[in-house]
Amino acid sequence: MAKMLRIHPEKCTGCKKCELACAIAHGGVRRSGASRVHTFTWKGEAGTPRFSVPVMCRQCADAACVKICPTGAMHQSATVVGLVELDRERCMGCKACVQVCPFGNVHYDSVGRTIAKCDTCAGAPKCAALCPNGALEFVDDEDPTPEQQRAFAEKFRDALRETP
Repeated sequence: MAKMLRIHPEKCTGCKKCELACAIAHGGVRRSGASRVHTFTWKGEAGTPRFSVPVMCRQCADAACVKICPTGAMHQSATVVGLVELDRERCMGCKACVQVCPFGNVHYDSVGRTIAKCDTCAGAPKCAALCPNGALEFVDDEDPTPEQQRAFAEKFRDALRETP
C-alpha cells in the first residue's frame, strides 16, 4: 500500500524543525531553501500567529509536474507505489514542474541550482521523525477521517476570516 505524509495542523506550532530536518537530510545544510517542506503561518489580530501548517509535495497520482517534464526526469516511481520521483541526472532545470504544481510544492533552490521536492526520504521522512508535536505522520495512504477533514477546514476557515 502507498504511504503518505499526513498533516495534523492542530498540532503544528510553527517551530520549523521539519524544515531544518529536511534541509539537513538533503544536503547537510541549515538553509530553508534546501528544504522540501515549508511551514506557513497564518497571523491573527495584532499579528499574532493563528495557526501553522507544513506543506510538501502531495505525490499526486495524476501529477502535472510529471506530465509537463520534457525529459522524463519527474516521473512516477517504478518501485514505490504513489511516489513522484525526480531523476536529477535527467533534469535540465527548465523549472516547468515548479510552474505547473497546483499546490506550489515543487521548488527551485537557487543556491543549490536544483529542483527540490519531497521524496519521503526513501520511506523514512525526517520531517515526521523530528516533529516534536506529531504534526507530521507517515501513514498508509487512505482517505482522511471526517474529524481530520473538519479540523483542517475549521482552522483554515478561521484563519481566512481573520486575515485582513
